[in-house]
Amino acid sequence: MSKRNLALIGATIVSLIYGVTFTIAKDVMPLYIDAYGFILLRAGGSMILFWLVWLFTPKEKIALNDFPRIIAAAFFGVAFNMLTFFKGLSLTSPISAAVIMVSTPMIVLTLSALIMKERMQKRMIFGIILGLVGTAFLILYGKSIGSATNAGLGNFLVLVNAISYGFYLIIVKKLMDKYNAFTFVKWIYLFGFIMVLPFGWSQFQAVEWALVPMDICWKIGFVVVFSTFLTYLLNLLSMKELKPTTVAVFIYLQPVFATIFAISLGKDELSLVKIGSAVLIFVGVYLVTQKKSNNEN
Repeated sequence: MSKRNLALIGATIVSLIYGVTFTIAKDVMPLYIDAYGFILLRAGGSMILFWLVWLFTPKEKIALNDFPRIIAAAFFGVAFNMLTFFKGLSLTSPISAAVIMVSTPMIVLTLSALIMKERMQKRMIFGIILGLVGTAFLILYGKSIGSATNAGLGNFLVLVNAISYGFYLIIVKKLMDKYNAFTFVKWIYLFGFIMVLPFGWSQFQAVEWALVPMDICWKIGFVVVFSTFLTYLLNLLSMKELKPTTVAVFIYLQPVFATIFAISLGKDELSLVKIGSAVLIFVGVYLVTQKKSNNEN
């Protein structure tokens, strides 16, 4: 099997894990642990795992002038990304959050045009506008059920998270072209952990672990090991073979997995607004991501 096909399989697995995570994380927050405390646990646990794995991998030296990029990746890919996503998810529903994340490929393309000076066609601009209209409708009118306490604010924070993740994909690509993933990802999580520490420490201390059921502990472990450590690793390895926009495209699968999982457990429900918003977003991303030639990733 070619490296590119392996990268595509890895990106698909990431979308499957993330799609399930929307519902699993909602079972944990905010009843047993608040969002920022969960993030501290997530970042800290993954940081330990990445440093342990690094001990058994080939060693590379990172150039000092690459550390500002690593710190920026830590901010956009770990700290700001997780803080906005988990706080947003704690306020909204799994399906709404998953649908909004579909706007990430359009965001990545827009940032690529602004930062990397890539040319944008009229079709792409129209697709971006269409997708953002769908996202705006979901934020303003996408009512949620269950434990959604402030769907509007929650949806907005998930959108901010998607923008942050778009920055991360572009920033980390140059690191992937230069180093082995294990060489720098441990630094990304170390800096990211330091950044989230002031926000999550008090909430982490407030957790009454004696009252946390075993099934919730397993779900916390799933988020740390699979939704964070494994997904970030697979994404980095996929980006060795694929462009940031291609990796971002696999986010389209997340609403599918999230919807199936959430509805099957009775955690969320479909509505006309969610369906209509999703249609606008998917049409937008379809227009944005059409290849100009078969030679592009």
